[in-house]
Amino acid sequence: MRNYFGISLSMGLLALICLTACDSGEHQSPNGKADGDESRKTALLLINHGSRSGEWKRQLLELERRVSSRITAIEGIDTLATAFMEHAEPSIASSLRNLDRNGYTDVIVIPVFLSAGTHVFDDIPTIIGRKENPATIEEMKLEGIERYVPAARTHLAQPLDFSDLIGNNVLRRAQSLSRNPAEEGLVLVGYGSSEFGNIWEDLFANTGREAVRKGKFGGYSTAWCGHVAHYSPDSTASAIRRILKNHERAIVIPLLVSFSEQFQIEIIGGGVASVDDNQEKVRYRPDAILPDEELERWIVKTAEMHATAIRSAKPRQ
Repeated sequence: MRNYFGISLSMGLLALICLTACDSGEHQSPNGKADGDESRKTALLLINHGSRSGEWKRQLLELERRVSSRITAIEGIDTLATAFMEHAEPSIASSLRNLDRNGYTDVIVIPVFLSAGTHVFDDIPTIIGRKENPATIEEMKLEGIERYVPAARTHLAQPLDFSDLIGNNVLRRAQSLSRNPAEEGLVLVGYGSSEFGNIWEDLFANTGREAVRKGKFGGYSTAWCGHVAHYSPDSTASAIRRILKNHERAIVIPLLVSFSEQFQIEIIGGGVASVDDNQEKVRYRPDAILPDEELERWIVKTAEMHATAIRSAKPRQ
């Protein structure tokens, strides 16, 4: 479905505010009783894009495992699960169907995506029945993505880039590879977007500037590894060479939520390998944003906020 991540943050934020804040405080659950009574049963669903890579899926399921005990300790939340938008199972539709089957009246949906992009503000709300976008519905049919409107009430959370998590994650990973920050420049590599390139560039620029300032690195550059770069290593290689014009070494950081052999090894790794003297001049670890303890805390905090709102039957603000 389109690209992995981007769209205007302002559009995405407005859509998410509408989706999360416009619920009424009183809602009839599938058994006909009001949301505020003791019959309510709440689940947490972590949603990500999905990949054909087994390692991608393993890291997302490991994230579920790592937060599981903290999530089920939250008053009102009985279980959690992970669902994939495409390329992997369980799908969003099958997960919601299973929660309906088990009598859940409320589902907190947390998108584990890099930004408030098309997937978060359009695709996922359409899949779970919170939006009726005919174009998106038709596209899903063509791509074999099932749409399922659950009996349970859904509560859609905001995605990752509304916190400082991404910047802190980049800084931590860069420092683990650094020898002498003043002599090094960062190369931030993401999926990218041709349609919303300026939004992606702003996100990466803000992240790069903060990492340079806090880590005292010499500079930063950006590169793309997705469809905007035609899935080619050339963008990564060019960004590394730009850094090496002014710095002794380049530190390459993939800004991808999880690990995929295609992206971290073939595309980004291929770009690193094509640079002369890369073993001396380039520091690269084919990792991802996950695992990240701050991301885990963000998920728990987000779940707590929604669980509190559900228990009090007040709309999320």
